[in-house]
Amino acid sequence: MDKIFKALADSSRRQLLDELFKRNGQTLSELCEHLEMTRQSVTKHLVILEEANLIIVEYKGRHKFHFLNAAPIGEIADRWIGKYQLQRVKALSDLKKSLEEE
Repeated sequence: MDKIFKALADSSRRQLLDELFKRNGQTLSELCEHLEMTRQSVTKHLVILEEANLIIVEYKGRHKFHFLNAAPIGEIADRWIGKYQLQRVKALSDLKKSLEEE
């Protein structure tokens, strides 16, 4: 999970993930069109995202396509957000019951 948090810590990498969310399956050239950084920088960010399993790469002929992998983000939501959300829902439910009893 450390690799995921490290990858998400950089705003450029989050922007790459946002671009893949908008239109999944883009090439390096297509992704570079949306960012104000060099091709080499985008490539370095994509490697970190791939190592964190946040993107999946698929080759079609000579072209390399990048796809968003939402599973690790779902794991973060389950582990770090879900448990807090459950407490909030229970508190609201308790409040509702309390108000209905009055």
